[in-house]
Amino acid sequence: MSDEWADASVMELAAMVRERIVSAAELTEYFVGRIERVDDVVNAVVVRDFERARDAALDADLSLARGEDPGPLHGVPFTVKEAYDVAGLATTWGIPEARNHVAGEDAVLVARAKAAGAVLLGKTNVPTNVADFQSYNEIYGQTNNPWDMERTPGGSSGGSAAAVAAGFNGFDIGSDMGGSLRSPAHFCGVFAHKPTWGILPFRSQNAPGALSVPQEMDMAVGGPMARSAQDLRLLLDVLAGPDEITRDGWQLALPSPRSHSLEGMRVALWSDHAGAPVDAEISERVSDLGHVLKQAGARVSDSARPEFDAERAWQTYRSLVMAVSNMPGAETDYSAWLELHKVRGAFRLSWQRFFEDWDVLICPIHATVAFAHDHGEPMSRTLTVNGAERSYWEHVFWAGLATMSYLPATVFPTGLSSSKLPIGLQAIGGAYQDRTTIACAGLVSEVLGGYSAPPL
Repeated sequence: MSDEWADASVMELAAMVRERIVSAAELTEYFVGRIERVDDVVNAVVVRDFERARDAALDADLSLARGEDPGPLHGVPFTVKEAYDVAGLATTWGIPEARNHVAGEDAVLVARAKAAGAVLLGKTNVPTNVADFQSYNEIYGQTNNPWDMERTPGGSSGGSAAAVAAGFNGFDIGSDMGGSLRSPAHFCGVFAHKPTWGILPFRSQNAPGALSVPQEMDMAVGGPMARSAQDLRLLLDVLAGPDEITRDGWQLALPSPRSHSLEGMRVALWSDHAGAPVDAEISERVSDLGHVLKQAGARVSDSARPEFDAERAWQTYRSLVMAVSNMPGAETDYSAWLELHKVRGAFRLSWQRFFEDWDVLICPIHATVAFAHDHGEPMSRTLTVNGAERSYWEHVFWAGLATMSYLPATVFPTGLSSSKLPIGLQAIGGAYQDRTTIACAGLVSEVLGGYSAPPL
């Protein structure tokens, strides 16, 4: 067994099993052992399903021995965010009153990963009610960032990012409405993709005990997290497509990437915003990347923007999130939501026009690098940005740019900060241009180096 497996990509792991360099059983035993050795200090994989994983891996090896066609994820161990249902495992959302709730069936995305040959190891930690930018709760405790145990890995897919960064799996499946995939990926130095809304079925990521039906939640998406952009592309192919209620009427046909090279790629940069400022080191990373892209032959602009009022977009997004989350003070009646939805339509049209001239927009996803654990009263929390205290929630501006208008966004690592913590950026694309944002992340990573392992 090699510790290099902890850093391997999904595609590398699947190829090793397919070519019989290693068996699925050996690979599963390796990752189980690594979790048991290292996860005591990280606390990412909080619901463990190792015995069933061993059985599934053995079945995968027997299937390969019989000459059956292996799936694209054959034998690759993975984890999934605790908020997703897995038959026979607890789904609590970190809510103490739900600690005994056990799911009766697999979420659609879990079932699709398994059908492609992946081996489920367990579930990763979340904040209480999956509603924070940290990942701790009374049931499972606090998840730590593998780069610095005194800091958060993010939330709400914080356990997902910590597990991928620490090499506990091949990949994880998380979810995102307020940056819940993207911020943790930035904090932990891994890749994540928030897909165009509606192309990955969200069924069975429900509050404990809620009815599981094929009905999408506004703005909420499931998505993959991994150690390479190429893995995100593969996982998107496996996971995307209609749910059972729509499969007879439509098929998904995502366009090819707009560019297969940095040369000629049209890239807009948005490095900072007065209403939601980011640390200088992060905004400078956006600008520095612009110089790299120009040298590679890309067409780059640091002033191109969609033609809308960014502050109004931010307020509309906040109102929509409050409505869909039923937060205190939200106007949740149908007529109020319809008015917000109409305003959203105008923003979507502005983005569509913008992406006629530009392939991607690259910008921050969070105001700071991973910050110190803070279990204080949520609405009173602050973050220090460029020496000034700012609202803890203010940075969701950057997540909302893509989320409100149903756009795809891919987070990719760009290297470490001066404090030796990862800095990730997001590439936002036009609706259904998921392959373009993932391709951009991959091409940039070829220049910047991509994933690097934390010092565990």
